[in-house]
Amino acid sequence: MNWTLEVVIVPVTDLDRAKKFYAEQLGFVVDHDTVIGDEARIIQLTPPGSGCSIVIGRGAVPDMPPGSLKGLQLVVPDIERAHAELVERGVEVSDVQVLGASPSPTPHPLDNVGFVFFTDPDGNAWAVQQISSRA
Repeated sequence: MNWTLEVVIVPVTDLDRAKKFYAEQLGFVVDHDTVIGDEARIIQLTPPGSGCSIVIGRGAVPDMPPGSLKGLQLVVPDIERAHAELVERGVEVSDVQVLGASPSPTPHPLDNVGFVFFTDPDGNAWAVQQISSRA
């Protein structure tokens, strides 16, 4: 039986600001923005090519302190291109960093070990890793 991770709740303070960041600056697809009564709103966004989405919301999502989610990770086939895209979109992102040594030979020296890091407007922390074999 396959068990797939489909949604991660990301705690934010301002839904519209977060939606704009994830959709416009990161390029996530807005799957839906649903208002449920006066007190609940759910926005689901999906990174291009991902089988897992994020949900930001109020009322109908677990109550967590905004900015408390750390260690979210995206994988890309080309970390230098991803870095350039994030910079172009106005995301404050770290320089490309090499973390450790690849456990086996790879077609590119940054495979498995090339990373960049950024936070959303609330301080939720993300990493982006290069794994070109997943392209």
